[in-house]
Amino acid sequence: MDDSAERQDREVAAPAPQDDRRRSPRHRLRRALGWTAGTVVALVLVVVIAFQVSYWPTTLLLRYQPDLNGTAAQDSLARHVPDGVDEVLDERYRPDDPDGRLDVFRPADATGPLPVVVWVHGGAFVAGTKDGTASYLKILASHGYTTVSVEYTKAPERHYPYQVEQVADAIRHVVRHADRLHVDPDRIVIAGDSAGAHLAAQTVLAIADDDYARAAGLPQAVERDQVLGAVLACGAYDLTLPDYGDGLVGRFERDILWAYTGEKDFESDHRVSFASLPQHVSSSFPPTFVTAGNGDPLEPHSHALAEALRTQGVDVDALFFPADRRPEVPHEYQFDLDEAPGPEALDRILAFLARVTAE
Repeated sequence: MDDSAERQDREVAAPAPQDDRRRSPRHRLRRALGWTAGTVVALVLVVVIAFQVSYWPTTLLLRYQPDLNGTAAQDSLARHVPDGVDEVLDERYRPDDPDGRLDVFRPADATGPLPVVVWVHGGAFVAGTKDGTASYLKILASHGYTTVSVEYTKAPERHYPYQVEQVADAIRHVVRHADRLHVDPDRIVIAGDSAGAHLAAQTVLAIADDDYARAAGLPQAVERDQVLGAVLACGAYDLTLPDYGDGLVGRFERDILWAYTGEKDFESDHRVSFASLPQHVSSSFPPTFVTAGNGDPLEPHSHALAEALRTQGVDVDALFFPADRRPEVPHEYQFDLDEAPGPEALDRILAFLARVTAE
């Protein structure tokens, strides 16, 4: 009796494992979804925390943007480059510095010294290379100039003012080798775009103003009267303008300057305050061409610098666009020679160069 009852109990209980098997796919799916959701939440938290404690996420995002690395502009400009421009590539201006290189472009038929335009490329201080400006500088060179594109070390591998010191050394190198490079060392124009415009403007200010150079601890590459002008396109010059706590844009701006200066609290750093240029420009600043598009988020910086220079009595040639212009003129518009604002800027830059470098 006991054996028979036991067999009956087993027969009654036997279907249960089949029910468990029928339910198990749904159970496994729920578990998988739970794990996936938990993983996603964890990754989001990691990303959020990473942006809070480090400038590297923003740095890496920017480094892989083609526009910041100059590749997009270089490709579109290549068809505008005329024949008859010679080049010297990757000349070292700092023998022991892997980033201490520059490119030189000049008319192939140049026989004597030419005015020189030393150009510093952009890239939000953390991206970009000198290669991105090559086509544009060849175009400028074809109009009777020696043009120089300066490479420098990106942040955060090196922090401010290392990059300003590199630019100064590049200018010194060009002057030391003026004869070989077909450069007139007494007719120098220092230029740049975006972050490079900031580096160019600060380099010029240090050359032009002895007191500023001493206070800021910056080098003076050449004598003041050797620099005849500055060409500044779409730059960021006033570190007091951004609201660094204003959402995603403010956070990106904060991270860029954190990477560049090495100081998370850069706003209270006395040393970094000298990198806010409208507050320090003086009447000794040379004639300046400054421009930005009405769709450029950095346009207020160009207005602030132009106004500060004019207040000091500096000769300012400014190219801005009406606020209601459509389509809007974007950041780095001067490199786009297929849209009307680009050729307009090129013509204005060439006219400015001719005026300030005339013998």
